[in-house]
Amino acid sequence: MGNRKSTGAARVSHTADPLLAEIRACRLCEAHLPLGPRPVLQAASTSRLLIVSQAPGRKVHDTGIPFNDVSGQRLREWLGIDRDTFYDASRVAIVPMGFCFPGSGRGGDLPPRPECAPTWQPRLLPLLKQVRLTLVIGQYAQVGLLGTARAASLTDTVRAWRTHLAHGLLPLPHPSPRNRPWVMHNPWFEQDLLPVLRERVSALLRDGAVD
Repeated sequence: MGNRKSTGAARVSHTADPLLAEIRACRLCEAHLPLGPRPVLQAASTSRLLIVSQAPGRKVHDTGIPFNDVSGQRLREWLGIDRDTFYDASRVAIVPMGFCFPGSGRGGDLPPRPECAPTWQPRLLPLLKQVRLTLVIGQYAQVGLLGTARAASLTDTVRAWRTHLAHGLLPLPHPSPRNRPWVMHNPWFEQDLLPVLRERVSALLRDGAVD
């Protein structure tokens, strides 16, 4: 699957390819990464859905495939798309705030390295000119992308999803199993937000299909 994805992205992403190669060769944070650098992302100049999350976990680092874990399975359920569609870079870009696994602390994975997003996002995101919807997943992505439009808490930020969606952004909690209690205590998320999310994703990926 990794080879198939790379071939597909290379076929359609002429504008972004040189920068993606540069990102994948990045060693900026090498001294701070316990497992060493392995930038994990996918993107193409034709991508219509952009997923911005926090940073790869250990399993993603080991495989080099973004969201290749339980969180990814749950995210695909939220989106209502299958694995092949999710990993089609010509339609879906995955650009976390940190491209490498930052290591683990006492409470889980460490935050994304602070050098990563300021170094690469200002160069990469403008190349994704076909993006019609950006999913802003978790507090680190929401701080980085929403800025002062972000509410005081993640719950309040996601609760204001209709306001953000009008600007092409949709804040979401992280799909980690750790957040199942959050979903249970906020039933509006599954009842109101997810149906709209699935409808939007279905429409934009269908319209943006690449032969």
